[in-house]
Amino acid sequence: MDVDGLRGKLASLKEAVSRYIVGHGELLDLMVVALVSGGHILIEGPMGVGKTTLARVFAQSIGGRFKRVQMTVDLLPSDIIGTYYYDPVRGQWVFREGPVFANIVLVDELNRATPRTQAALLEVMQERQATVEGVTYKLPEPFLVIATQIPGVGTHEGTFPLPLLTRDRFAYSYQAGMPSREEEVEIISRADFIEESTVTPVMTLEEVLAARDVVRKTVYVSDRVKGYIVDLVNAVRRAEELQLGPSPRASIWLMRGSRVLAFMEGLDYVAPDHVKKLAFNVLAHRMQIKPEFEAEGVRPADIVRRALEEVEVPKV
Repeated sequence: MDVDGLRGKLASLKEAVSRYIVGHGELLDLMVVALVSGGHILIEGPMGVGKTTLARVFAQSIGGRFKRVQMTVDLLPSDIIGTYYYDPVRGQWVFREGPVFANIVLVDELNRATPRTQAALLEVMQERQATVEGVTYKLPEPFLVIATQIPGVGTHEGTFPLPLLTRDRFAYSYQAGMPSREEEVEIISRADFIEESTVTPVMTLEEVLAARDVVRKTVYVSDRVKGYIVDLVNAVRRAEELQLGPSPRASIWLMRGSRVLAFMEGLDYVAPDHVKKLAFNVLAHRMQIKPEFEAEGVRPADIVRRALEEVEVPKV
């Protein structure tokens, strides 16, 4: 399929999912960016706002497998990755795949899991493989993890703060909110339709991988834009309010995500506006604010906003 055809497929994907989901337009855009760029998403927000439905419909729209993992304090790494069991019929040990062996994996309330179980996701997300008893199993492609976390860690019993190392494995983050009155009316109007409907794929997994390859090879990122990305990340790192700042992964995902945005807009080059649009999604979750500034109400979004104002935007 040619470039325009793949771009049209991504537009059709967004349109198809929008028929089942009310609101979440920015999140849907971010999911397409993550899918094509190969990153993962961390969502923070209230429960019951349609995150699971969005992920399920998204997976079905690309003809992919969808799995959901509800994190709890007693969940073990083997419950996520998989384990061996003895099959008496065959007389041998057999590997039973865990829920990570899917194309779209929703990890609900990640910060309810213990640090040990959280850590089990790191290899899966970074290496796209799972190692059990010394044997490595490749995960399907495309592979996208969408994790949610309970807001206000420390005010909820049974939650474990996500360390920066874990948060850094997520390419993008998103702050979900409650729907407006009009959106909630539309949600309850569509509820029965969504439960009874069968989602027809509008894109194949092969086309997703083809789009990923085309974006990487055809969308140009100039040295000026690369410099702008690095300057922006460094401006955040230098913030006096931070105890720890974004790693170089932030720069990489700003570039990769911006390429996808440019492609979706019909461009073959990245402009600074694409970088600006993704800055909050890439940088906000990669910060650890000093306690004294956090007590004063300083938030990651404030630091990103200041960096966007201070860093000179190059002419392209």
